[in-house]
Amino acid sequence: MTSSWSLQQLPPEAEALRAPLRTFLDEALAGMPADRRARSWLGFDAAFSRELGRRGWIGLALPSEYGGGGRSQLERFVVVEELLARGAPVSAHWIAERQSAPMILRYGSEAQKRLHVPRICRGESFFAIGMSEPQAGSDLASVRSRATRTAEGWRLSGQKIWTTNGPECDHMIALVRTSGQPEDRQRGLSQLLLDLRTPGITVRPIEDLTGDQHFSEVFFDEVLLPADALLGEEGGGWQQVTAELAWERSGSERIYSSIVLLDAWLAQLRAGGKPDDAAIALAGRLVAQLAALRSMSLAVTLQLAAGANPMTEAVLVKDLGTEFEQQLPILIADLLGAADVPPPPELARTLAYVTQFAPTFSLRGGTREVLRGMVARGLGLR
Repeated sequence: MTSSWSLQQLPPEAEALRAPLRTFLDEALAGMPADRRARSWLGFDAAFSRELGRRGWIGLALPSEYGGGGRSQLERFVVVEELLARGAPVSAHWIAERQSAPMILRYGSEAQKRLHVPRICRGESFFAIGMSEPQAGSDLASVRSRATRTAEGWRLSGQKIWTTNGPECDHMIALVRTSGQPEDRQRGLSQLLLDLRTPGITVRPIEDLTGDQHFSEVFFDEVLLPADALLGEEGGGWQQVTAELAWERSGSERIYSSIVLLDAWLAQLRAGGKPDDAAIALAGRLVAQLAALRSMSLAVTLQLAAGANPMTEAVLVKDLGTEFEQQLPILIADLLGAADVPPPPELARTLAYVTQFAPTFSLRGGTREVLRGMVARGLGLR
């Protein structure tokens, strides 16, 4: 694995995207306070996503034949990095572009590709993830939602939970059981591409500690679906969802979830005159960690661009990135708590939001215990 982490640089054509993106974001995010920008890839703004699509910044690395930009994963890396670094509200299109469109392109029928991918690239179609269930969180092989064959297609019953942006999304790719029993584990699983407005589907928001409703429960009550709702092969769901998780875990959002707080705190240090030694030491430590994680994330992207499957590397970046994101608000809070004066209100609100929401970072893409088991297997230790 040593060669997997060699230091790399982005090519000039990728770096050239930064200037127009920054100009656009300066105008689009003007006046948005840090505590709102801290929501970033959980900040839902359909109009913002449509504007990104209009400018060609969604689906940049997807095939031009299906409405994408036909450019490289490295150029997409720059777009994603700039959006997250500024705390842009990208949640509306995030899942659709990151994993749903690649899934449809890899496993979908030609009709599914033509119907969905161009709309995703235009920022007009938003997708939800249909994996976790009340008794099947990180252990996806135990899902109980079941789809049975009918004369016209499928009848689906069951439940999903922790679905991001459920009420706002148009579609979901759901992992369900189409044969066998939960005890059969990976066998008998398939994926269905659902229109969330189909009769029998109910979406119930879940309010978190911050008062936001990013997540939801989704209930399927004898939902009738056409035969072409099947994505990929019947019984191929485990292989497909494993590929989907690889796309989910390899994203650079795994290191930037707390970046707006870090920027706000560093800005406060600069504005307050000469910081003390403890603040300087912490700033250096956090920036050094972020730089190392960013290099690792770029290395994973380069492997993906080369057609490799860096599963172990992506999981490792996700695990280390989550630890960084969760420790950052704790370390900043400890330092601010020891100060003689309270922090500015905007910084205090940003810190409060990130602190309250940070525990969820370790749930995305699998718990840390699951991820570390995957790393151990990838290294031949299990």
